[in-house]
Order: sequence, then structure tokens, then C-alpha cells
Amino acid sequence: MEHLKPTAANSSPLTPLGFLDRAATVYGDCVSVIYNQTQFTWSDTHQRCRKVASSISSLFAIRRGDVVSVLSPNVPAMYELQFAVPMAGAVLNNINTRLDARTVSVLLQHSGAKLLFVDCTLRSLAIEALSLLKVKPAMVFIRDRYESEEVNALTGEFAASYDELMERGDSGFDWVVPETEWEPMVLNYTSGTTSAPKGVVHCHRGIFLMTVDSLMEWSVPKRPVYLWTLAMFHANGWCYPWGIAAAGGVNVCVRKFDAAAIYGLIERHGVTHMCGAPVVLSMLSNWEHARPVKNKVKIMTAGSPPPAAVLFRTESLGFEISHGYGLTETAGLVVTCAWKPGWNRLPASEQARLKSRQGVRTLCLTKVDVIDPATMASVARDGATVGEIVLRGGSVMLGYLKDENATAKAIQNNWFFTGDVGVMHSDGYLEIKDRSKDVIISGGENISSVEVESVLYTHQAVSEAAVVARPDEFWGETPCAFVSLKTGLAKRPSEKEVMEYCRERMPHYMVPKTVAFMEELPKTATGKVQKFVLRELAKKMGPSPTRHTSRM
Repeated sequence: MEHLKPTAANSSPLTPLGFLDRAATVYGDCVSVIYNQTQFTWSDTHQRCRKVASSISSLFAIRRGDVVSVLSPNVPAMYELQFAVPMAGAVLNNINTRLDARTVSVLLQHSGAKLLFVDCTLRSLAIEALSLLKVKPAMVFIRDRYESEEVNALTGEFAASYDELMERGDSGFDWVVPETEWEPMVLNYTSGTTSAPKGVVHCHRGIFLMTVDSLMEWSVPKRPVYLWTLAMFHANGWCYPWGIAAAGGVNVCVRKFDAAAIYGLIERHGVTHMCGAPVVLSMLSNWEHARPVKNKVKIMTAGSPPPAAVLFRTESLGFEISHGYGLTETAGLVVTCAWKPGWNRLPASEQARLKSRQGVRTLCLTKVDVIDPATMASVARDGATVGEIVLRGGSVMLGYLKDENATAKAIQNNWFFTGDVGVMHSDGYLEIKDRSKDVIISGGENISSVEVESVLYTHQAVSEAAVVARPDEFWGETPCAFVSLKTGLAKRPSEKEVMEYCRERMPHYMVPKTVAFMEELPKTATGKVQKFVLRELAKKMGPSPTRHTSRM
């Protein structure tokens, strides 16, 4: 069969951008985007994206491989730019809207962005960030004509507007097809929860595979109604901007939300799917007016291990939760807790415990393992022996932008080293125990902060919990718990009462020796608790006042 070789007919580059062309053909008259009182069809969205891509190319001389940054919440323009920017041949860089001006300027300088799209409400942040740069990208403001005049007034003077690009663009623009599927498509910066942000580069092929994988793994049907509670700037919304186009679904966009807004949008639009960090689950289950949803809503959660107690409470309200694991470096979720039919016969509490595990590799991930980094050997599949989680597959990043050393450190021996500590259970399901920096070593014992947090979340008064190491002169480190309590409590528990609650439910060496109450835990924009902030707070407390007795 030596004469059989790839041809132009079977080797066109894989890219998720083609999903929009197909959606316009198959679902052209169907609703694509809902935002407040405004609706677009897939035919509208297809034309709008091509117009913006056309203007990006013609008005700003953006060429293949140039970086275009976006600073915006989940409004329709943000959704359209996930297509329009790469359709112009540029590399899309979504920026976290909660960063400060200095950090935004650092990312713009590091990426070499030629153009910056800015939502009107973030005007001051963008202008301050650009004032710190010697070489400034061109700037386009997204004026939200679907919002109030008060919001629109925030734009003030500007050089160009998104509407202007839409008006001047060509709806028949022949979008730029990648020369190879390995061509960079997106640039995402890591959240910086454990280190300085790094620029993660993904290619068209990786994003295509991740998009298709996400739809298959979650069993997303045609025409879903997807509520955007996950920030699109977070790993491009786990690739669902392109996925919902592939499925011809409805994107319910929302600028900002709380529990009341989520419940209202679910009821008004018949939402079927949504994604978010465990903080979204806590928001839904802890709301004082929480009520069971009329129709089952599927939620995919990831970002940090969801406590079993939170899963149980949220599912009791009619939400069907799936749990996954991924990183910015994998473009989305590459491990999910695939549900086994036999588990349906188990008690609800046991189902929640099983669902809190990360699970098994998705179909497009080649391999996942937990290894001993010193020997590179797989750890025992006993649910107790810890090691580092490593991954291999098509959606793993190309590497870190302008950082060969970090890339070489992260990708070794054909594995991507996640920096997460986990165990492999006998049934082949993965469970994260901690970030490598979050393991607490107390008197020679390794304490998983995740395990301690899981117990804290079962306390009926606890809304959020995070555990970090506090210095101790005798033990080296001891667990320090930062806790926020639910609102409207008749009686607030004391520090001692929380400790006693934990003592009854875990080995004594794992019990927090400090409990600090906070109104709200510090988080990234994607809902991840900023443990590096809490570690600094614990360090400033000084050595813990521990009674150095024997521990059981």
C-alpha cells in the first residue's frame, strides 16, 4: 500500500472555525445568541463574525500569526470574537477581566498584541494598562447598545467601536484558513494561582479535538440551550464557544450574574446546560431562595475538586452535575468522572463521593497516569499512594510563549506534568489530592488540604472553605482553615466548635489548628480560591499556638 498517501482531499487542516459555516447552513434560522432582549440567528452570527474578521484584516492590517487581545465579559461581541479573530488569521488572546492594570500591561507586552478589544465597562482599566506600555496596540471599544445608557456612557471618546467594524466589514469575507492544523490559534495566560502567569499556546488541531471531545463526553445533544456562567476568558470557555456552534445551540450571554439571575435565566430560556467552578454550585445551593428547577439542568464543573457535600446539595435541587478536570495547558477538560450505571443504585451521599473524583481520560486524550516523578514509574492503584498527574494527548499545548525553559520543564519524556498531586483508584479512576504546593507536611505526615476541606464543607454553617499550611515551630506546618459562613444563620459556630467538628470526622493530625473566618474567600475570576493569598495571610499570623501533644 506504499502508493497510498495523503492528498489535498483528505488532509485539510482541522479547525473549529468551520463549525460556524455549518451552523449557518443547517441552523441558519435558529436562535444562536440571546442577550437581554436581543436575539441573533446562526445566519446573523455567521455574517457578523465574517464582517468583524474582514475589518480586523483591512482596517488594522492584522496578518497571520499576529496576536489580538480581548478584554470583555460574556456579551455577544465576546462570543463573536472567539470566531472572528482567528478567522482573520490572528491568534486570539482573551484576558482575565479581574486583573489589575499592571498585570494587563505585562500580558499585552509579553504577547505583543497588535489590537485590543475592550468592553466599555473596562475602559479605565484598559487605558491605565496602555499608559504603562511604550508600544501600544490599537484599541476598539465594545459599546453595548443592548445595555443601559449609563453603561454606554462609560466609553467616552474612542478611536474605533465594535459597531463601526461591523458596519464597515464584508459579510462575504473569505476567512483565513490555517496553512497547517498546527498553526497557533489561541494564546491563554495561566491564572497565576501558584506562580507567575505563563502564555499557553494552542493550535487549531488541539482546539478542534478538544471541542469535539467536550461535546461527546458530556453527550451534548443538538440545539442545547447553554447559559454562559463560565467566563469565556477562562481557557476559551473550555472550548464551548465553538462547541455550541457545532451543535447549533443557543448561547445565553450574561454580563454578570448571581444566584437570582441564574435561576431567572434558567426558567426564562429553558436552559439545558451550563459550566462553572464549584463556587457556582455553592452559589446555587446556598441561595436563601433556592428552589428545585422545573427541568433538569446539566452542569459541568471543574477548576478545583468539588466537595461531595456541595454536589449532594446542588443535585437535590434538580441539577445533574458532571465533574471534569483540565488545565489551561489542555484547553479544556480531559478527564471526567464517567458515570457507571451500577452507581445509580448507591445512596445519594455515596454517589456524590464517587462523583467528586476526577475520573478517567476523555476519548481524545491518549493517556493519563499518576507517577512517581523520581522514578517515572506508575504509582500503585490503591487510592492511597500519591504521585504527580501526567497527561498525553492531542489537546496538550504547543508550549509556553517565549519560555523554552518552562516548556521543557512541563513536557518531559513525552508527558505533560500537571503539578497536581493525585492517586489512582483500583477501578482506574483518578482523584486529585492537591496541588503540589498545597500539600501540608506536618510532623512528617502529608496532609491533603482537599480532604480537610471536604469535611469542612459538610458542616451545615459553612459556605466556603480553604485550607493552607501555617508555620509551626514544633510540627513544621499545621493546617490553617479559612472559612466563610452562610448568611442568615441563627447561631454562628466558634473556631473551637469547627475544630471539634473536624476532630470527630478525621485523624487528629489533620484537624485544623487554626480557623479564621472571612466574609468571602479571595478568588480568581474563574472561581478558584487564591491559596497563595491565604498562605501569605497564614504566614503573617506567625507560628501556630499548637499544644504539642501526641497525635492520633
